[in-house]
Amino acid sequence: MSPPFLVHHLIGAGPAGAADRVALIDGIRSMSYGALRAQVEHGAGVLRQLGLGRGDRVAIVLPKSIEECWAIFATSRAGGVFVPVNSLLQAAQIQHIVADCGARIVLTNQALAPRLREALADLDGPSLYLVDAPLWTPKPDQAAAAGMVPPPPRDQAIGEDLAAILYTSGSTGRPKGVMLSHRNLIAGTRIVRTYLKLTADDRILSILPFSFDYGLNQLLTAVEQGAVLILLTFRFGDEIVATIRDQAVTGLAGVPTIWAILTRASPSLARTALPSLRYITNSGGAVPSETVKRLRTRLPETRIYLMYGLTEAFRSTYLPPDEIDRRPTSIGRAIPETEIFAVTAEGRRTKPGEPGILVHRGPTVSLGYWNRPDDTAEVLKPHPFVAAEQGGETVCYSGDLVFEDDEGFFHFVGRRDAMIKSAGYRISPTEVEEVLMATGAFVQVAVVGLPDPFAGQKVHAVGVAKAAEADAEDILRTAALHLPPYMVPRAIDWVDALPVTPNGKVDYRGLVAERSRGAQ
Repeated sequence: MSPPFLVHHLIGAGPAGAADRVALIDGIRSMSYGALRAQVEHGAGVLRQLGLGRGDRVAIVLPKSIEECWAIFATSRAGGVFVPVNSLLQAAQIQHIVADCGARIVLTNQALAPRLREALADLDGPSLYLVDAPLWTPKPDQAAAAGMVPPPPRDQAIGEDLAAILYTSGSTGRPKGVMLSHRNLIAGTRIVRTYLKLTADDRILSILPFSFDYGLNQLLTAVEQGAVLILLTFRFGDEIVATIRDQAVTGLAGVPTIWAILTRASPSLARTALPSLRYITNSGGAVPSETVKRLRTRLPETRIYLMYGLTEAFRSTYLPPDEIDRRPTSIGRAIPETEIFAVTAEGRRTKPGEPGILVHRGPTVSLGYWNRPDDTAEVLKPHPFVAAEQGGETVCYSGDLVFEDDEGFFHFVGRRDAMIKSAGYRISPTEVEEVLMATGAFVQVAVVGLPDPFAGQKVHAVGVAKAAEADAEDILRTAALHLPPYMVPRAIDWVDALPVTPNGKVDYRGLVAERSRGAQ
């Protein structure tokens, strides 16, 4: 069998993907690899019959489900470009994404259809189809049925073609669509399953949305290995714990908010044995050291992989589990097949310990932003140290400040556009958050810079209290023992939960906007 070079080639790519093996579990429903392949072929045939052409976009607005999984692969098989859209988004946000990518077809279900029809009413172009209608269900005797769905034509796309557009909130304005080629997604699949040591015996719990790059990667790595992917939409952390136990889950990926919920608001984690859980892995931001310690205590036999990445280049670094105790603040070294380095504002490669912008070189560097050449040029640039006449290439400038230590491990300093500048000092929110979390008073905390007429910005904390009697003044006095005066927050706002983006990351921009309005 030739190596996969298109996304749908991943389904049961090896012998482990035997037809009778379970591929997907969705509550009480499941689907085998054989049924998944048949559904993908049928769905691709339907899409072609509906007029989908090579390179046409298909917006997939579905809850995490078996239907969302096969719709992604069916779009690829039909030669289209899939655009997963988080079904929890508001109508205006969905409308923006569908309009921005120029989707020809929008796939949803009966439950979401009324909201989608309202959201798309003003758009001229996209057609809405329901994946739980009979049209999408392949029949065993399909070939003999009248008006059968013809099979899709043989593959015409190549690895360099556009496969997916993932919308990211970005730092300013409306969400931008990051363009990913088939080669990007295949490379990400190969790289991650290599260092996570994934096999057909893994049972992977999927809680991240497929509109998030790592959520999508879990789907692709699972099917490539012939593993089982267990889909879960949860409200409470204890539901995650119960699913790990009941489904003998071997792997779980999350973002920092998930680990905060599990370690501080999920009592069952401490009293539930989870012997099957081989690894957990993080993306979407730095995990506070205190949270990592709690995870190590609660899950002593589970290997923890801390990762750093960005949608524009997928993963950049990971910290092997054996290095966590030695380097608790590191984001690790480059993932396989990539090179990571930092450059100064002047374009010089940084020295050990010197902060600079992280630059990513490798096969997961995206194609840029859909229909946004100016924004693309800000992130994707020529290699700074290899001239075009010497075979230069495009690399990704992350916008994140990092430094590299003497042993080649990278450490996160902060987002260049999230750094707080107060009274002439540049302050990393991450550093302040680490100290506040270490006080033990928070389930979660976010530090932001708010406008201040004297200092330019003032350091401000917004937190979820661990106990009702939390005393802000007491906490700040403790923090002052570990921070210089200019880094200590002026105040702490207590909230029931921190706002998050559709991908589960803390919405720092929303926190700043809300509190800036309140200060006016």
